[in-house]
Amino acid sequence: MPQTMMIFLKPFISAPSSSSLWSKSNIGESSLDTNVKICKRAEVVCQGMLAPRKFLQKRRKVEVFKSAEDEADQKNWRKMMNEIEETGSAVSVLRSQRDKNKALPKDLVLGSLVRFKQLKKWDLVSEILEWLRTQHWWDFNEMDFLMLITAYGKQGDFGKAERILGHMNKKGYTANVISHTALMEAYGKGGQYGKAEAVFRRMQTSGPEPSAITYQIILKIFVEGDKFAEAQEVFEALMDMDAPPLKPDQKMFHMMIYMYKKAGKYEKARHLFSLMAERGIPQNTVTYNSLMSFETNYKEVANIYDQMQRAGLRPDVVSYALLISAYGKARREEEALAVFEEMLDAGVRPTQKSYNILLDAFAISGMVEQARTVFKSMRRDRCSPDLCSYTTMLSAYINAPDMEGAEKFFRRIKQDGLEPNVVTYGTLIKGYAKTNDLEKMMEKYDEMRVHGIKANQTIFTTIMDAYGRNKDFGSAVAWFNEMASSGVSPDQKAKNILLSLAKTSEEQMEAKQITGCTDELIVDRIPDNNNDEDDYDDDVVESGDDEDYDDDTDAKESILSGEKLDQLIISGSAASQT
Repeated sequence: MPQTMMIFLKPFISAPSSSSLWSKSNIGESSLDTNVKICKRAEVVCQGMLAPRKFLQKRRKVEVFKSAEDEADQKNWRKMMNEIEETGSAVSVLRSQRDKNKALPKDLVLGSLVRFKQLKKWDLVSEILEWLRTQHWWDFNEMDFLMLITAYGKQGDFGKAERILGHMNKKGYTANVISHTALMEAYGKGGQYGKAEAVFRRMQTSGPEPSAITYQIILKIFVEGDKFAEAQEVFEALMDMDAPPLKPDQKMFHMMIYMYKKAGKYEKARHLFSLMAERGIPQNTVTYNSLMSFETNYKEVANIYDQMQRAGLRPDVVSYALLISAYGKARREEEALAVFEEMLDAGVRPTQKSYNILLDAFAISGMVEQARTVFKSMRRDRCSPDLCSYTTMLSAYINAPDMEGAEKFFRRIKQDGLEPNVVTYGTLIKGYAKTNDLEKMMEKYDEMRVHGIKANQTIFTTIMDAYGRNKDFGSAVAWFNEMASSGVSPDQKAKNILLSLAKTSEEQMEAKQITGCTDELIVDRIPDNNNDEDDYDDDVVESGDDEDYDDDTDAKESILSGEKLDQLIISGSAASQT
């Protein structure tokens, strides 16, 4: 029997460009019941929306063990790994596993190391290896040194990476591409971009010869450090050389596409996308996600999404999140929900961020009931709401507008054990500014300061605009000056809003003098206080974060097979997909 749904439709709805979106979603004609109403304002109420999918329901796995001894070993190992996860320290737990006058079984230690490496928990990897260096029963060899320096590289701890490299030299181990790349990455992640570049240039001239991973990481370092010219020089050298040491690979293209997005050079990013096909570089879901991430028009995002599907590629959770975000920002809540439903139907598990993006799509339009449905679904699907989720839900009440509901929900944030931050307070301050309730606005501002939270640019600009509209121009000037005296430099939006508040010729002259502007650039008075960071940097681009340390696979990883490792479930251990 079809699921009963009640939908309030907008007077006019354009169908999204993606035909596949509607063919797979639950918002097709076949799934609609006859229970339909038309409402004055744009609303979508789906009593059956976000219904649980089977793959989201917890299922008990049937495990098969080789023997009673194998079962005991695996259960003991899982218990130990869970203890490490809970305590945050590996060595104390490993020590507790030792019998009197007996060393730890090496396969237990190796299996733990391999697992933590797979999970990219480099702090635990380095902790275990540093401990093993002091144990007489462990033969700490070159591979262990390489894994340790790699772990410090991933953490950006260049001081310890330098120390380990020095120990390797004293032991007589020849410096190789793995150790140099790890040191270079440590400098880059530690913000020492000049030192990272120096290691890379030394490798180019004196050796060891950089590998593909070395190039991936140096490009990432350059892009993160806004050294775009250096990144372009390295990439173009690989592209133009008659006999380059290696050809640019997929990850290098992805990083450069992201770099051009970051630099605002979208046409160059699109050119690189086309060049991948010309050079025979495979394009995958990440490639299309990279393109989708810098498009601002929902039609363009949907078009790229369609191209990806026509190319035979399956969208991942990032692809869906980008499309949901595009529809949400365009205030096309029906399409945003349809995409989310399509994602669930495709068996893609939603992440906390993808839920937050859908939540924001309803919050933007002040659709409180729909936002509450999404908020409740998060817990059901084991995506516990974070502070961003709560702040987005708060903005739904404010955009409704329902300040009484907003106040109640603000109190709930604290009751649920979370501490409001500057964005949370800014969202509530913006709500009172929109309703011209200066008394309550200042009450929240003072409360924020009592809790030791400093106002940011958005809050100062919001208060300045509210005073300028409800009091007088002099009040707005006072808050503009307060912003500057608090160490927050007014941006162009703040200057433009002050200019827009000036009515008389004297006020306009004063505003120009204060802001240093010669022309009045009028913008929206109330700045958006969007708690969604809209940052897909880590989601869209593969970072080249490959495993630089190749363990002795036969000797080490075979001890705990992939099948055996995959049976272990550690809460929160899976690295985020996005």
